[in-house]
Amino acid sequence: MPNPHERFTTLYNTYQARVYGYAVSRAGHQLAEEVVSETFLVAWRRLDDIPEQAQLPWLFRVARNILRDNFRQIARRESLAADLRTWMEQAVTDVGEHATERLTILRALATLSEDDKEILTLTTWHGLSAAEAAEVLGCTKATFFVRLHRARRRLRSAIDTPGTTPSPKPVIIPGGKLR
Repeated sequence: MPNPHERFTTLYNTYQARVYGYAVSRAGHQLAEEVVSETFLVAWRRLDDIPEQAQLPWLFRVARNILRDNFRQIARRESLAADLRTWMEQAVTDVGEHATERLTILRALATLSEDDKEILTLTTWHGLSAAEAAEVLGCTKATFFVRLHRARRRLRSAIDTPGTTPSPKPVIIPGGKLR
């Protein structure tokens, strides 16, 4: 009986072209080389398991399993890629929608007085609680909620009114009155 190296060399020289032909017929030239390499790697590792009388069918079965595994991997990659494309398309849509919403809100905020902007942003953007925001403004919590409610109502009105322009900054005249 020949040594393992000689046996493998004989096996490779005898069947490499046929395994390659099988792989090409199933997967095309691009994958065939890889399939043949992997098939003969398995053959080397499992040399003692190869039946003497059915070597080619055994090699074809190994090649078939490798092809099947490759197709599964390709299918998984394509499925993942399709999912990622879908998620990205949704994300782009979501980002666009959020950007439009954000722009609308920013435009509406620009039409409000500085006091309304501050009341709205203290809790929403700066993360303060109502009690903390009331402390910043120097008012009671109840007063803060009334001001917040009014500021939200004005913001909603500004959002619902297309083409609004920013309000002018209030001018304080001597005596503390607004104009």
